[in-house]
Parts: sequence; structure tokens; C-alpha cells
Amino acid sequence: MNYSFEYIDIILLAMIAGFIFLRLRGILGKRTGFEGKTSAQFKEVLKNIKVDQTSKSNVIFDIAAQEEFLKGAKIAYETIITDFSDNDNKITTSRPLLNGQIYSQFNEALKERSSRGHFAEITFIGINSAEIKEHKKIGNILNVTVDFIAEVITCIRDKEKKIVSGDPEKIKKIYDTWVFSRDTTSANPNWQLVNTLT
Repeated sequence: MNYSFEYIDIILLAMIAGFIFLRLRGILGKRTGFEGKTSAQFKEVLKNIKVDQTSKSNVIFDIAAQEEFLKGAKIAYETIITDFSDNDNKITTSRPLLNGQIYSQFNEALKERSSRGHFAEITFIGINSAEIKEHKKIGNILNVTVDFIAEVITCIRDKEKKIVSGDPEKIKKIYDTWVFSRDTTSANPNWQLVNTLT
């Protein structure tokens, strides 16, 4: 009789232990090799970045590097926009930030504006957002495409100071996609603007 009670006790204890184990597993989950949830911000970054896996650019340009890059890209963007708005016949301040082709294109646009007797009035308000669209490594060259949304007050005036385009009283939102590039083997850490996309 005592033996039967012992068997019943063992069975009951086993059932309780099994119940507790299943409850803990349901609450805590089981290990799958990936612990924790990906934050929404990190998911957004991953969604917007197209990594060329064959070039292993994701190793060279990790999340920390991207954040640091975007800080510099915002400064470069404002510097270039402001420099282009100056009423000189050529780019000066932002020259190191431009490759030869973009430098020539910007200077041609400035000369053309000057030849028409026009001058620009541009007030840079700020950058609303700057997001990496993609990054790709080709050989030693890493190219990073960035979508900018910024706000400026801009107008073009003629010799008589009449407004040709724009509005000196209105804030305008501008959308730019720029491609920056650098040689990953170079000791020079600076990036250059190599393309502007429409």
C-alpha cells in the first residue's frame, strides 16, 4: 500500500515538473542562435542598405562606420550647397570635397550663371534627413549613395535685382541623391562627391 502511494507521489511530482518546464519554456522561449529582437531603427537601416556581399563591403562599412560617415556627409552637403550659392565664379571652400568631374560641372554652372548677370541668394536652413541608400565596394573604391532632404530659402536675381526664380520669403524643401567615394587603401580618410543623381 505504501509503495502505491510512493508511485503516485513520483508521478505527481513528475507531472508538476513537466508543467513547470513547459510554462518556463513558453515564457522564456528556446535558444535558436539569435537572441533578442532587432530594434525598429536597425531594421530600417538594414532595409535601406543594399550590401554587395561579394565585395565584403558590409565588413568594411559596418553600422558604426555608417553613423560616422553620415555625420561627415551632412557637413559636406551643407558646405557644398553653401559654397555653390556664393557669388564667386568658381568653387572655393568645398574644392577638396569634390572629384575633378563634379568640380568642373559646378564651376561651369557658376560661370554660366555669372555670364547671364544673375546671382544667387541662398540661405541654408538645415537637413531634415540623410539616409544611406546603398553602399558598394568595387576593388578598393567604396561608393556610398545618400538621400538628403533639406530646407533652403533660395532665389536668383538679375542685374537689376529682380527675381528670376525662387522666393526669398519661402522655405523650399529639396531632395538630393549624392554619391560619395573614397579609396579604402588610402591613408587619406576624406570622402569626395563623385556624382549627383536626379
